Amino acid sequence: MQDLFNDEPQPTSDAATQNDLMLPLAARMRPTALKDYAGQSHLFDPDKPLYQAIAQGKLHSMLFWGPPGTGKTTLARMIAAQCDCHFISISAVLGSVKDIRAAVEQALLHQKIGKKTLLFVDEVHRFNKSQQDAFLPYVEDGTFIFIGATTENPSFEVNNALLSRARVYVLKSLDDKALKDILNRAITEPEKGLGKLKLNVTDAAKDLLINIADGDARRLLNLLEMASDLSDVGGQEGNASETDESTRTIDEKLVADIVGENIRRFDKGGEAFYDQISALHKSVRGSNPDAALYWFCRMLDGGCDPLYIARRVVRMASEDIGNADPRGLQLAINAWDVQQRLGSPEGELAVAQAVVYLAVAPKSNAVYKAFKNCLAEVKAEASFEVPLHLRNAPTKLMKELDYGTAYQYDHDEPDAFAVSQKHFPAEKGETEYYHPVDRGMEKQIAEKLNRLRSLKE
Repeated sequence: MQDLFNDEPQPTSDAATQNDLMLPLAARMRPTALKDYAGQSHLFDPDKPLYQAIAQGKLHSMLFWGPPGTGKTTLARMIAAQCDCHFISISAVLGSVKDIRAAVEQALLHQKIGKKTLLFVDEVHRFNKSQQDAFLPYVEDGTFIFIGATTENPSFEVNNALLSRARVYVLKSLDDKALKDILNRAITEPEKGLGKLKLNVTDAAKDLLINIADGDARRLLNLLEMASDLSDVGGQEGNASETDESTRTIDEKLVADIVGENIRRFDKGGEAFYDQISALHKSVRGSNPDAALYWFCRMLDGGCDPLYIARRVVRMASEDIGNADPRGLQLAINAWDVQQRLGSPEGELAVAQAVVYLAVAPKSNAVYKAFKNCLAEVKAEASFEVPLHLRNAPTKLMKELDYGTAYQYDHDEPDAFAVSQKHFPAEKGETEYYHPVDRGMEKQIAEKLNRLRSLKE
């Protein structure tokens, strides 16, 4: 088995254009050998399936799922180079079935001369069902090796038929060490990088660039390139003694001016959004107010609409606190109202108050479970008639038909409770859905229900 991180495969034909200095820095710095690839070490241990597939040249169809700027496109290009495949790239944002047909024709031509083709589809989740289906016969017969890249969860965004034919590899956000390696290489590399500019990037500026990049190598390099274009030759005022006249200085202030307000990697319709709201909900359910506050602030920092969070907090109050503390629902509704009335940032404090209150409140999902179970039975059973004694009788005819006959008015009974009265359809019989927990106010509710039920028995 060859060593992927020492062998130097020749770049594919279309990778040669990466040396063109007219390309953006992020494109120029794209590595062509796995030994220069930063991050994703969890995929490249020698015993991992992806490593073995590449080393042995036995490729299979794949889906790369991960945040932007984590190396999905780069990895696909390097796999093609390592395995000596003809590389074709399609962007689902701009592509169509016509582009798929053209790729198939190219692949068939290379197949005739004994060369494999690797078809890379970027943002594959942007293709609709019929477009994704168009790949299936060619994946099946080996016309090309299919690699799709997506920032969205393939379980929801990729057709089951295509998903079943491709192995999913999860790419993670790049850590600070990987980003620092990429940054230093871009600063010093004289051919593809910015080495010829003699950049003096302060440690504080590097730290800020890495922090703002938020795990995204492309964002990191784009920010560095913008900073280099705007940097002063000879250094900023006060730094002239540290650099010669031909050195450009990038300091923390310059980076901060370029970035403006820090916008985190957050897509209100994407995977990060649903992961974070899930983390917030589960932190509330887990009675962890500190973690709940953290995820609330993360979502705000990422640009999430606070009103959306307020609506979800109302749901949490009903689902996870319920009658163990009915005040939680009222507080959540009040927080939603405050957010609507005051807007940001004032209203967010009320939402934070509700989040913390719900996290420390006694928990009960008894109503949630009762509702789900009852609704499932109602949908599965016949539409039983309402018992006559529970029907209203506003007309003479209805009274003659015994509507309301034998109804016992509970307020006229001891403890305002008609012991012998039935409230379910006769065909169904008395059924218990709601089982209060032994926490908060539901403990008292359980005691009352047990007493009433014992009276009926």
